Amino acid sequence: MAKGMGSMMKQAQQLQAKLAKVQEDLVHKQVQGTAGGGMVVVTTNGRQEVVGMKIDPEVVDPEDVEMLEDLIMAAIQQAREKAQEMADKEMQKVTAGLIPPGMNLPGF
Repeated sequence: MAKGMGSMMKQAQQLQAKLAKVQEDLVHKQVQGTAGGGMVVVTTNGRQEVVGMKIDPEVVDPEDVEMLEDLIMAAIQQAREKAQEMADKEMQKVTAGLIPPGMNLPGF
């Protein structure tokens, strides 16, 4: 019985190390969210941190700042959703069915 527990503990530690590696790797992976037909592009890393933004000068209208704000927010939201999907897929590769889809671990 103790041998079985030791094996389970070792597997849990290996899983924890793999998950930490995935989390570390996600910082270096990027996705983009767009709005306004690509007029606003937001880049996030796999941890949903915004790392870049491009705004086409044509969409900048001093008379309609609200539209630009809406486009930026939409692009950010899309990028964050893509980053979350990417993180979920990377997690599923590591957990190989041990953790049900949609169940997030702390830090993800």
